[in-house]
Amino acid sequence: MAIAKPLKTSDGRFAYEAAGTPGGTPLVFLHGIGGAARAWRHQLNFFGDRYYAIAWDMPGYGGSAPLTSVSIATLAGALNQFLGEFNSSAKPVLVGHSIGGMIVQQWLWDNPVAAQAAVLAQTSPAFGKPDGDWQKSFIDARLGPLDRGQTLASLARSLVSELIGDHPDPAGIDLAHDCMASVPDATYRATVRALIGFDLRHALKKIVIPTLVLSGSKDNNAPAPMMAKTATYVPSSTYVEIEGAGHLVNLEQPDKFNAALDGFLSTIGMAERKSA
Repeated sequence: MAIAKPLKTSDGRFAYEAAGTPGGTPLVFLHGIGGAARAWRHQLNFFGDRYYAIAWDMPGYGGSAPLTSVSIATLAGALNQFLGEFNSSAKPVLVGHSIGGMIVQQWLWDNPVAAQAAVLAQTSPAFGKPDGDWQKSFIDARLGPLDRGQTLASLARSLVSELIGDHPDPAGIDLAHDCMASVPDATYRATVRALIGFDLRHALKKIVIPTLVLSGSKDNNAPAPMMAKTATYVPSSTYVEIEGAGHLVNLEQPDKFNAALDGFLSTIGMAERKSA
């Protein structure tokens, strides 16, 4: 089994974890608002025997430098710079969870045929206007406690408990707590606010590469029915719903997440023999 290692890009701007041989097909994982590169370790170790499996720390997270202005567009621009550090002859496969999936959508809008395939995991093609009732409730639930003097370190367990579904993997949930607690409060605020106004619903029909749309049946942030509907707008999509999973499926049910991704890669002709 490959073992993920913490690394930095040559320019020092981005921290990331990677497993596998540099120069192989890049399988790139993008975490959510409360995540980190290490949230993908189970996936990196599993896929690193066959791909160059990479998970970035989004700008402002972990050892990655923050952006002066945070939006989905600027984060997609940062992703483009990050990918450019690897000089691979093979196009990447991008796996985005939650806001990571929004960044993937923006990157694909800017670079329609620059990836081999994509995974939109528990994400959305739109957040909506800041004055919507659901949007205001979402923002207040996440930033209100910080405004009242709490920190992500103190909030991590309660925030994670609201995200998970049935019978999650204990080690995965411990890792989710650790990732959430380590996010700088200022980064979290800026990234939550970056959601406001995001809307690429019109772009779904223009995604021309094979795309896995993945949901959890107990996910209240990116509900399975919404994800299933999203998949109908993506021309070359495959839809998979993980039964019992909440919003953190790669941590809650890592083996099922890996199996879904592995199966998708096989169907698009990217299957390679796993090393013993």
